[in-house]
Amino acid sequence: MKIILLIIDGLGDRPIQELGNKTPLEAARKPNLDLMAKQGIVGLVKPTYYVGPFPTSKDAHLSLFGYDLRKWQMGRGVFEAFGVDWAFRKGDVALRGNFATIDPETKKIIDRRAGRIEKTEPLIEALQGMKIKGIHFFLRKSVYQRIAVIMRGKGLSEKVSDGDLHVDKIVAPKIKPQVNKRDAFFTAQVLNEFLEKSHQILESHSFNHKRVKQGLLPANYILLREAGIKKALPSFRKLWGFRACCVAGGGLYRGIAKALGMDLINVKGANGKDNTNLKGKFEAAEKALSEYDFVYCHVKAVDNFGHDGDCLGKKKMIEKIDEFLPVLLRSKAVLVVTGDHCTPCSLKEHSSDLIPVLVFGDGQDRVKTFSEKACRVGGLGLVRGIDLLHKIIKISSTNVN
Repeated sequence: MKIILLIIDGLGDRPIQELGNKTPLEAARKPNLDLMAKQGIVGLVKPTYYVGPFPTSKDAHLSLFGYDLRKWQMGRGVFEAFGVDWAFRKGDVALRGNFATIDPETKKIIDRRAGRIEKTEPLIEALQGMKIKGIHFFLRKSVYQRIAVIMRGKGLSEKVSDGDLHVDKIVAPKIKPQVNKRDAFFTAQVLNEFLEKSHQILESHSFNHKRVKQGLLPANYILLREAGIKKALPSFRKLWGFRACCVAGGGLYRGIAKALGMDLINVKGANGKDNTNLKGKFEAAEKALSEYDFVYCHVKAVDNFGHDGDCLGKKKMIEKIDEFLPVLLRSKAVLVVTGDHCTPCSLKEHSSDLIPVLVFGDGQDRVKTFSEKACRVGGLGLVRGIDLLHKIIKISSTNVN
């Protein structure tokens, strides 16, 4: 059996007045997705998560790969660091970071993403190798404003709070210990000192002064969250028996795949943005089937448009993905198309809405288009995220190459 899992990040949405009370997926011109729906089976996925008001990208992906989040948990910072090729040592604590913009007087957050700043290398270089109370700090660039921040030294803990609450216009939160232990208090203290020193350096950096003169937001603060320490997870192959690989541009998604023992397929121009090399990614995924049983292919930009509240951008990105789908349709694999979660443009955030899913390659129902509404009556029915692969394997058991 060969499977391609195409995850269109943040795929699902809610009806939008600007689109004639349709979702971006409904409004998009997507002849290939609609043809696949007509010749395949559709349904809805209920995202599996156990903490917070909505599924995070990390937890949503782990559950789609069949990992019980109550048993297998690791802070997102670890996956971010894996995704940018960080070589962990025992005791390293990794966090996911955003370059952000705050008011230097009030410390209120103006923009959590500093205008989705892209060129952050000068800022990373200015902060690289900072040492506080014997703890070394290392930064690695990811996509847009995202970075991985790694702490190395003695007496560290992952049991600290987030400094990013996903909310603008509030005072940037201080990091606090989550448990009454010395190492947690020490880690929080060091992190807060790092954030203050970093803010001073970033605020006075010539790169940010230049951005302000250009009318751009300065990246003068770092928002940190989801601290983690590397732990052992069962490999995807051990869990499912599949030789698996990943084609993705975003650091988190490559990091998740790497942590699960999937091989990473590098594609020139695959960058996790709206100008990512879709054709190259899909060609690489199709070619990888000669060596692998399971190909995880990820497209990020749809989620970014959802976070920005840009319904037209989200619609156009779905159309762009659809344009290159024939590359994947050349394969004889079962092709599964879904999202990790929904990112409604009206919320500009993840939601717990049901996610449309399409299985093409074995079986057919009566649905003729791919949309949130159409998937309600699909033959696949309603499936929990953690059960999706089980369901696909069951209905596709005759599709053996």
